[in-house]
Amino acid sequence: MFHRRTEEGGLVHAFFVLPRHCNSMGIVHGGMLSTFFDGVVAGAVGRVTGGMSVTIHLSLDFLSMARAGEWVYGEGRVTRQTRDLVFVEGRIYIGEKDILRGSGVFKPMRKKAE
Repeated sequence: MFHRRTEEGGLVHAFFVLPRHCNSMGIVHGGMLSTFFDGVVAGAVGRVTGGMSVTIHLSLDFLSMARAGEWVYGEGRVTRQTRDLVFVEGRIYIGEKDILRGSGVFKPMRKKAE
């Protein structure tokens, strides 16, 4: 359902909006956009750390809407990394119009000692 492609600025994520992604008002459900955003910024963390991580915090600002039949794109970037946490920001957009902007904090997971 989600697509990815590499571009000059990094990795771009996308999905094609189907009616099942929409709420009763005919716009993409906020939960769908939140889930998509979480995956987009988690991907940015994974590219930097080379491993898995868990979401500690997300802050989202819904700026506009998307409807069935549109392609929705997302991109994220790491803004800061400490030993235990990774900070990210990103956006979801259609063409030149931002649908959502947000930021997050992730905790990289380390493998258990055997």
